[in-house]
Amino acid sequence: MKEYSITVVETNNPTILKFETNHFITTGTNYEFKNIDDAKNSPLAQQLFYLPFIKTVYISGNFIGLERFDIVEWNDVKDEVAQQLVEYLNAGEPIILETEKTEKVAVTVYAEVTPNPSTMKFVASRKIVPATFEFKNIDEAKDSELAKALFQLPFVKQVFFDQNYVSITKFDVAEWDDITMELRELVRDFIADGKDVVSLDIKPQEQADTPQKTEEPKVVLDDTSLEIIDILEEYVKPAVASDGGNILFKSYEKETKTVNVILQGACSGCPSSTFTLKNGIETMLKNMMGDRINEVVALNG
Repeated sequence: MKEYSITVVETNNPTILKFETNHFITTGTNYEFKNIDDAKNSPLAQQLFYLPFIKTVYISGNFIGLERFDIVEWNDVKDEVAQQLVEYLNAGEPIILETEKTEKVAVTVYAEVTPNPSTMKFVASRKIVPATFEFKNIDEAKDSELAKALFQLPFVKQVFFDQNYVSITKFDVAEWDDITMELRELVRDFIADGKDVVSLDIKPQEQADTPQKTEEPKVVLDDTSLEIIDILEEYVKPAVASDGGNILFKSYEKETKTVNVILQGACSGCPSSTFTLKNGIETMLKNMMGDRINEVVALNG
């Protein structure tokens, strides 16, 4: 069974906090409950209304939004609320008692070129996955019905999901002019049907050496590795994501001062991205970290 964690996120409204989950808890529909009677179809919202300071409960995608009354400050209760949510979700209790869906989910999807001529980015008007996922063949895609559907097409080589888009890499046998419309409609119709893009039980594909793994001995990263990860997250990942790709920290070799990174999505196998990213990242890390960095090695995911 999947394990939930909660991240507390502030909003522009000081009375409302978002409690983001690492897995989707609903798909296709947003819910707003003003009181416990209003929440008759949500056991989770009903439980939250037993807290005397809860005014409104919002449930959507991968977060629970809570509006408080003025009798308390969030700083005094947010940790307790987050812990209660984690315990509820990890107990496998129901969130929404779903009724049969008859309406389509409102979504638009548009195609966007990437620096990789073999990869096209299909961007949705809503969030479709809570984390990044890459599938290189249909066997790897066992936990993604959308990826499996895409691999049924003979020209689909790789599939990469991130937030609100899917990057599709094709074989050279097909031209984008001939297949873009078919792919766009397949992705749009799948999302519009309210289906889960990835299984709710799938584990996010995280960095190769992150210490969050629980099934294997924890890897303790040194300070230099942690600093490299912070730089990649803040300065590199947003630019790479805009091109339909992703970059993961793999390792830092102290003896040779070598940084190993993995390229995913549109960046993987791109004729120009390996050179461009390697040298761009290498220059940035050398400028920011001095003689601790000698070389960056970029590997295709």
